[in-house]
Amino acid sequence: MKTTKNRISTALKLSVMVLLFLSAQTNLFAASKQNSKISGVQIGTITYSFRSIPDQTLQGMLNAAKEAGLSSVELMGGAVEQFAGIPASSDPQVIRKWRSTVSMDKFKEARKLFNSNGIKINILKLGDAGWSDEEIDYAFNACKALGAQGITSEISEDAAARFAPFAEKHNLYAIFHNHGQPGNPKFSFDRVLAKGPKIMLNLDCGHYFGATGESPVALIKRLHNRIISFHLKDKTGPKAASPNKNQVWGEGETPIADILNLIKKEKYPITCDIELEYTVPANSDAVKEVAKCLDYCKAALAVKK
Repeated sequence: MKTTKNRISTALKLSVMVLLFLSAQTNLFAASKQNSKISGVQIGTITYSFRSIPDQTLQGMLNAAKEAGLSSVELMGGAVEQFAGIPASSDPQVIRKWRSTVSMDKFKEARKLFNSNGIKINILKLGDAGWSDEEIDYAFNACKALGAQGITSEISEDAAARFAPFAEKHNLYAIFHNHGQPGNPKFSFDRVLAKGPKIMLNLDCGHYFGATGESPVALIKRLHNRIISFHLKDKTGPKAASPNKNQVWGEGETPIADILNLIKKEKYPITCDIELEYTVPANSDAVKEVAKCLDYCKAALAVKK
C-alpha cells in the first residue's frame, strides 16, 4: 500500500515539475517572441508616442508597446511613478518627501512586468536639474530598479554639470535630449559632454534636422560613443515652405534611412527610438501609427547599401 502511495506521490511531483517547466518555457518563448531588433539595429519608442491613447497607466504603456511590435522603450516617468503610488498632490513638498522615502519595490515590479512581456526598459525619462539632491538620487535609484541605462532630461550645460556627480555616484548615465538647440550657433554638444564621463546624448535626429537642415550622420560618426539613443521623427528642414514641421514618415526630409543604415553598417550600439510627433489620422490611433513607423524602419533596413 505504501509503495503504491509513494508511486502516486512521485508521479504527482513529476507532473508538477513538468508543468512548471512547460510553463516557464512558454513564458520564455512569449518574451523572446517580442523582438524589434532589425538587422542588428534596436528599434524602440519613447512612451510619449502613446500620449493620446485612453489608457495612460503603466500597463497601458506596456500594452501599447507590445501591440506595436516593440521590444524596448524609453519610459516616461509619469506612468511608473503613478504605478509606484505617487501622491495626487500639487504640493511640491509632499511630492519631494514621497520621492525621498519611497521603496523601490514597485519599480522592481514594473521591471519584471515589462521583462516578462519581452520589453526592455532602456531609459527612464525622469528628473530635473532643479530637483533636490534627494530627488535626483531617487531618480537614479528608480532607474537602477527598472534595469535602465540612465535617466534623460533636457540638454544644457548647467543641467549636465548638475547631474554629472550623481551619474558617477550611481554608475549610471545622465542622458540629454535636444530640441532645437543645435540651430543656435553658440550651442555645443561637446561642452555638454565635457561635464563628465557619464554624460551621454539622446540625440533627437528630427529636431536636429529641423533646426539645422543638416543630416546628423556626420555628428553621429563623430560622437557615436557618447550617444545612447536617438529619437526618430520625420520633419521638414528650416528652409522648407513649412519649416521645421512634423510629417508622416516618408513625407518629410529627415534622412531616417541614412541614419538607420549607418547604425547597421557601423554596428553602433545606439537604440533608435520612434517618437510619434505628427498628428494621428482620424481613422487611426497612436499604436497603429507607431507600428507603421516600425514598418518604415524595417523597409529602410532591408535595402542593401
